[in-house]
Amino acid sequence: MKRACVLLAEGFEEIEALTPVDYLRRGGVEVVVLGLGGLKVRGARGIEVVADAVLQDAVAAGWSFDAVVIPGGMPGARNLAESRAARDFILSHSKDDKIIAAICAAPALVLHEACGLLAGKRFTCYPGMEQRVSGAHHSAERVVVDGNFITSRAAGTAGEFAVALLGALAGNSQAETVAESVLLER
Repeated sequence: MKRACVLLAEGFEEIEALTPVDYLRRGGVEVVVLGLGGLKVRGARGIEVVADAVLQDAVAAGWSFDAVVIPGGMPGARNLAESRAARDFILSHSKDDKIIAAICAAPALVLHEACGLLAGKRFTCYPGMEQRVSGAHHSAERVVVDGNFITSRAAGTAGEFAVALLGALAGNSQAETVAESVLLER
């Protein structure tokens, strides 16, 4: 069974974080929600989510995943970008060619500015954030897949983002089954 984690920091965008959790679990992927600094993490809209584990504890235990999901939202994306633990965790998974999926502000703030991972890659992000990214190829597509990187634009694209991620982990047939079951229009 494939295994993914979703990183949560205070101020994360709830839809961008929880839609992938939901779709991936529907598709048979094990998902672990990792909170930065604690188990209880409050999103940008004030919704408190209880993570499955604390990121720092998962790192100390040597946990590894097939995919790392990085939601946007402010100040959530900035909080992840400023966290050495989150950066090191993302970089180690990228080095091992694991799937790195980021949405909204996270491609620009976390993948590019904090981790330096978008050089030469095609990507998308929240409109206007692309101005913060140099040396990569911005697209206005709703979801962009470039190798092991999956990026998406915003909360309104979270379903498509989750389906692309599920396709990468469990195959396109499984992803289409989940998309149809939730009546995702594409």
